[in-house]
Amino acid sequence: MGYAQILGRPTVVTQDATWIPEDIDTTVPSVARIYDYALGGAHNFAADRALAKQLFAMDPGFQDVARVTRAAMGRMVRFMIDSGIRQFLDIGSGIPTAQNVHEIAQGIDPGCRIVYVDIDPIAVAHSELMLLHNDRADVLHTDLRRPDSILSSPQVTRQLNMQEPIGLMFMMVLHWISDGDGIDGLMQRYRDAVPSGSYLGISHVGIGMGAERKEKFDTTLHRSGNRQHLNGRTATEVAKLFGDFDLVEPGLVPAGQWRSEFPPVTTQLTGVHKDLHAGLARKP
Repeated sequence: MGYAQILGRPTVVTQDATWIPEDIDTTVPSVARIYDYALGGAHNFAADRALAKQLFAMDPGFQDVARVTRAAMGRMVRFMIDSGIRQFLDIGSGIPTAQNVHEIAQGIDPGCRIVYVDIDPIAVAHSELMLLHNDRADVLHTDLRRPDSILSSPQVTRQLNMQEPIGLMFMMVLHWISDGDGIDGLMQRYRDAVPSGSYLGISHVGIGMGAERKEKFDTTLHRSGNRQHLNGRTATEVAKLFGDFDLVEPGLVPAGQWRSEFPPVTTQLTGVHKDLHAGLARKP
């Protein structure tokens, strides 16, 4: 098994990784692995890199999406830790490239507990490898459209106390769920499952790319063998996903502006950067 340095720590390199599930067709690109590639990770294949480069050519801003949203996620986790949250359910967590929820949270308080959920088998396989000796973190391989299965899973019941506030996170995943999949009902189920004082963090692609570019994006994705559809939503539509939770300051804003360590420069936010919604809300 080979290793590379990603943001200061060793990580498994795919070409030597015998842990990759045998039934995975690595010639079909995966959104999770493209995200990993954009972050500088090593858990991607030639097909992922080829499609990523096509998408980046359509809009160079796409290359920064992973970095900008991963940074916003980190700020949300730190905010929740400062607010007393010590357990997290990260749904659509992706491949653990660097600065993952458990690394940030347990780096501040080793007692924090985390459950990751993802549909991508490679994301799950690598998460299992990373968490092998971490008895306060777990991973579940399933579809987020099965909330009851997730909430009653052994991983969740073992790690999380559903009577205590939880940090519930859906980072860059809900735009792969269509209105036809009943996204409003799904989010209601998740919101109802957590107690008062819990937080809900969301980052989500908007509609700024326009119908023509979206069609080109989907066509490029589908030609590669990936059948997912991007479902961008307006800020108003994303805000509805928080239900009656109270958005914390600064509200629902471009991901690069969400409690950034640097003063936001709105005039420099263009294209995809301006169209990445991010927000964190607290359950009353």
